[in-house]
Amino acid sequence: MPPRLQLTSVTVGTPQPRELARFYARLLGWQVAEEEGPGVDEPEQAGWLLLRPPAGESGPSVGFEYERSYARPVWPSEPGAQNASQHLDIKVDDLSAAVEWAVACGAVEAAYQPQEDVRVMLDPDGHPFCLFL
Repeated sequence: MPPRLQLTSVTVGTPQPRELARFYARLLGWQVAEEEGPGVDEPEQAGWLLLRPPAGESGPSVGFEYERSYARPVWPSEPGAQNASQHLDIKVDDLSAAVEWAVACGAVEAAYQPQEDVRVMLDPDGHPFCLFL
């Protein structure tokens, strides 16, 4: 019998973990639960932050970890370009209001939208995330 495994968080690589964590904290209405500064021989902007859902909400936490050699992804994917290896899916009750809020927080609506009831957005580092009904 396999051991019990439980997904607790998703970590996003970024050249600016504090700024990106603040973006998602504002977007989602979450708070930073944990923060670590740069490690030995890391630049000042390095570090790691963790956002957790508010009390009473379920779901994994989201971490933001410094990535020294970060390359901004291209979406949709293109041959030879840095592609997004994952994205966050965020359920909403009003798609247009959610898009408007995401833009006010600093996101950009992707030029290509493959589905009518989903909006692909790009965070300040270019990671795609989806807002869906």
